[in-house]
Amino acid sequence: MNSLFDVRDKVVLITGGSRGIGEMLARAFVDSGAVVLISSRKAEACQALADELSANGRCESLPFDLSTTAGIDGLVAAIDRRGGGLDVLINNAGATWGAPLESFPESGWDKTFDLNLKAPFFLTQKLLPALRRAVGADRPARVINIASIDGIAPPAFDSFAYSASKAGMLMLTRHMAKALAPENILVNAIAPGFFATRMTDATLEEIGEDVLRKTPLGRLGRPDDIGGVAIFLASRSSAFLTGATIPCDGGLSTAG
Repeated sequence: MNSLFDVRDKVVLITGGSRGIGEMLARAFVDSGAVVLISSRKAEACQALADELSANGRCESLPFDLSTTAGIDGLVAAIDRRGGGLDVLINNAGATWGAPLESFPESGWDKTFDLNLKAPFFLTQKLLPALRRAVGADRPARVINIASIDGIAPPAFDSFAYSASKAGMLMLTRHMAKALAPENILVNAIAPGFFATRMTDATLEEIGEDVLRKTPLGRLGRPDDIGGVAIFLASRSSAFLTGATIPCDGGLSTAG
């Protein structure tokens, strides 16, 4: 049974990997024996976490700003220089912007969509050679897109670009899954609910009690919750699953 969830020695790239859910995922995969590559815009934070995690496993820092084409190309070139294949790509880097409907700025819309939807598409596209090199007999490569329950149901706050981009991520997951299935590259998504991260701090301070009241399991997400789902999607146990979205939200979007 343990071999079903074995990710030892798999090469895993996590974008937005230096904090928040990305950091939770990085810790889970390092602890499980994977070779973890973390990328984020802030080089110092990225290197600091890689140094910390390398004390007990294998983690490398590859800092790039994925909201730009140059940043995407730089990360792809860095992966190519490492050689070998890429077993798992986790598209986690994201941004949000809040403003009333009447005054929502174009700059906020573009920033959110560039990082949340455009970057995952083009990064996946350009890393296909590395993913293809990892594919073997009964060994599919994986793309795991980190979406949000805000892409499933409208949120209670004015983050129009965020919810729209995450809804787009769900369809992009299904579309890429169909296109890449013949190559044995599996594409699935996780839709997290509320976890305590820097991105959600202000929201939880404002509506945290209401969130807990509406969440059937009555608590926020924990690192092991999101880490466990990601390891499932990266391991042999999910080898017959593609195009799926798994909510990881304590039942908020499905049973709340």
